Amino acid sequence: MISPKIDQKNIDRAKDLIDGAERVTIVCHTGPDGDAIGSSLAAAHVLTAIGKDAKVVVPDSFMANLHDLPGAKEIVDAAKYFDFAAKLLTETDLVLCLDFNEPRRTGRLAEVLTASTAPKILIDHHLDPDIEADVVISHPEMPATAYLLFRFLCRLELFNFIDKAAAECILAGMMTDTGNFAYNCNDPELYIVVAELVRKGADKEKLNNMLFNTFSAHCMRLNAYAILRKMELLPEVKGSLIVLSRDELNRFHYTRGDTEGLVNKPLAIPGVEFSVFMRQESDCIRVSMRSRGDFPVNILCSDYFGGGGHLNAAGGEFYGTLDDAVAHFKEKLSEIRKRFIG
Repeated sequence: MISPKIDQKNIDRAKDLIDGAERVTIVCHTGPDGDAIGSSLAAAHVLTAIGKDAKVVVPDSFMANLHDLPGAKEIVDAAKYFDFAAKLLTETDLVLCLDFNEPRRTGRLAEVLTASTAPKILIDHHLDPDIEADVVISHPEMPATAYLLFRFLCRLELFNFIDKAAAECILAGMMTDTGNFAYNCNDPELYIVVAELVRKGADKEKLNNMLFNTFSAHCMRLNAYAILRKMELLPEVKGSLIVLSRDELNRFHYTRGDTEGLVNKPLAIPGVEFSVFMRQESDCIRVSMRSRGDFPVNILCSDYFGGGGHLNAAGGEFYGTLDDAVAHFKEKLSEIRKRFIG
């Protein structure tokens, strides 16, 4: 038995919206990770099981290690099929927004999402939701949107419609956003949910290998290069920095997901309390940060890189050259030391 965290008014309103919809379009954030894809697919499985025409739309491609999740092949990638994705969002009866807190996090879909006149339900675990939705279910204390979605489905009395496929997708999301239950995982009820998902048929060992133990040779070489050649320790702020240019990524035949988890590696070094990873994309510099303890990388990402996230895991962007992004960050080191190191 798990506690009823979600407000009953939100449950009642969401139930009315779902009952009244024939077509439901599910959308998540750009660069979707395991939590975004897992929760989206799980929602689609359950909604389909109760007779809805449910489609998942993503702003762009997702990591190869998520392609084997049940239903992943049916996902509509707006980077390839924008017109179709826009049509789904425009003509749907209901939009289910998962794992993002504001429209801009959906990238190329933001304008279409905002313009859609369909009712919207937001289910998310990021701070400060800023989206016009008919129902906002926001619980930043939850370790994963997939975990919150499970609670939501149970409150809707849809537990029996969570089959093996949906259970695997939910568990994949939970495993992703907790680092395979290595952080953000001190809620005892989390493990009650894991047990229920395993009873439903979710194979945790298979998911562990899929999500955390499957790498291409190029990926392994890229990560080894990044740690050996590009990791810079910043002892004055108890931090570290890894920077990879587009040329370096191309040299190792980079594909999305190859650097997943790289930002966590320096945290294994005694004395390193936060880690920064910058990756050059075609349109901007992607910034990822991770930390241990009470070091608030969400504040760093929000204040310095226009992003946000959680206390120990956050991200942002920088629009300019890679050298400028590094210079911008290093200019803030003395400020970071005063604000957070003491």
